[in-house]
Amino acid sequence: MRAMGDLKGKSVLVTGGSQGLGAFFGETLAAHGARVALAARNTASCEAVAERLRTQGAEVMALSIDVTDPTSAEAAVAAVAERWGGLDVLVNNAGVTATTPLLDMDEAGWDRIMDTNLKGAFLVGQAAARAMAQGPGGAIVNVASILGLRVAGQVAAYAASKAALVQLTCSMALEWARYKIRANALCPGYIETDLNRDFFESEAGAALVRRIPFRRLGRLEDLAGPLVFLCSDAAAYMTGATLAIDGGHLVSSL
Repeated sequence: MRAMGDLKGKSVLVTGGSQGLGAFFGETLAAHGARVALAARNTASCEAVAERLRTQGAEVMALSIDVTDPTSAEAAVAAVAERWGGLDVLVNNAGVTATTPLLDMDEAGWDRIMDTNLKGAFLVGQAAARAMAQGPGGAIVNVASILGLRVAGQVAAYAASKAALVQLTCSMALEWARYKIRANALCPGYIETDLNRDFFESEAGAALVRRIPFRRLGRLEDLAGPLVFLCSDAAAYMTGATLAIDGGHLVSSL
């Protein structure tokens, strides 16, 4: 029986792996024994993360990917399969956002978010599933958001893309179960990072934190356990599920 959270021997592709959540996800999965491919448009940043992880004994590679381009998605999956003999896990993490009132959002801004967050997850997910279907199956983790389950102001395109990603996850789970492919969605709440720390130290940010039942922001390490669980055989009978890691934010009073 495989130990809980044991990913030894599994090959994993993480999109958006050059920084932030993606880099952390790669580090976490490598620490649990996975062979990790970090993929993003910024290959140099991916390589810098990969090199750091190699010094810790991890087996990591850096790849270039444009998740909105099907040829690029297929090439990244093929590179992982060629290097490690197959693809076991995909973490669809690439995503973008913008804070724009809906009345002011233009079509290009809308398309940019939808193309990366939704179409990108579809294209890379499809390429990964085609590879997994040729072998023993695999696991797909789509990184959505609590904004896919509950809305906030001035992030309409982002919220819509993440809500659609949750539903796309369910469709993947339904259609690809016959190939022994599991698909689940991870929905982080507000996670403290270098990019948002200043905002959450402001009066508006502090007010938002007060609406979280745990009365604190999430930390990157709060996502580690749920991620590893979904990627590992510990979740072998779990598909089409949505895991919210949000300190109770979704169940807070309106």
